Amino acid sequence: MSFDNALGAIAEDNDEARWAFGTGFHDPLAGIDASVPDGVDGADLAAYCLMLGDDALVMSHRLQEWCTHAPELEEEVALANIALDLLGQARLLLARAGAAMGTGQDETALTETVLTEDALAFFRDAPEFRNVRLVEEPNGDFAHAIVRLLLFSTWRLALLDRLTSSADPVLAAVAAKGVKEVAYHRDHAALWTIRLGDGTEESHRRTRRALDVLWPATGELFGVHEVERRAAAAGFGVDPADVRAEFDAVVGEVLAAAALPCPAPVPAEVAGRGGAHSAALGALLADMQGLARAHPGATW
Repeated sequence: MSFDNALGAIAEDNDEARWAFGTGFHDPLAGIDASVPDGVDGADLAAYCLMLGDDALVMSHRLQEWCTHAPELEEEVALANIALDLLGQARLLLARAGAAMGTGQDETALTETVLTEDALAFFRDAPEFRNVRLVEEPNGDFAHAIVRLLLFSTWRLALLDRLTSSADPVLAAVAAKGVKEVAYHRDHAALWTIRLGDGTEESHRRTRRALDVLWPATGELFGVHEVERRAAAAGFGVDPADVRAEFDAVVGEVLAAAALPCPAPVPAEVAGRGGAHSAALGALLADMQGLARAHPGATW
């Protein structure tokens, strides 16, 4: 397909359904053997990928909300690119979850009719989402966004790094790609945290306030849901409790450089992984899912 300009492209007939300015919406697992490996329960694999995919999807949406609101143009681009990275991870993980559904023995697994990444993103209600609650709370100021990104990316990078040796080859490949992306996310957030925390009196105050608000949610990052426990035992997942030492070390180093106190560890808990969410997630999903639900099955 070749057009001189975008307006000309819109006016032209083309046979690529769901085309939008040259970007395709193809199956992200096309051409990949997505069969469930021997010894891996498909229902558990699907549920585990939903957890990781929902984390990325909801965090991506919160970062997208910063478009046109960041303090400088360079940061607009940076946050948008981070959001796109996470959206790409979400697509892969939700597609992997869909491919694995219906292949296990767990009668509580989602129905076999929910298979595509679009269906999983747009046609589940809040109680069916499995993201940690850290990612769903509404945005605050810029310091809030940066501290949340630091906490989330430090935790996620530790998980993805371990998942590169997952017994599921697809999940291992997704993790290997994600490690490169999230390493940048973590470094970007760390540099900004230091810049704000060790900056002006006002920037320090705001960063300290963001840390105080967000830190209680970190306990959930290390709570172990039964699906995560079984995934780790089967060799395709990671026990989140195992990454806590790395998280504490990295975040502690960044906070020290930012002249910020490192809070005491929060006891582990399980909430979002089990479908217990704040009202904020429902509002976010209403925004994210509105168009798809108003025109189910539509293509563009």
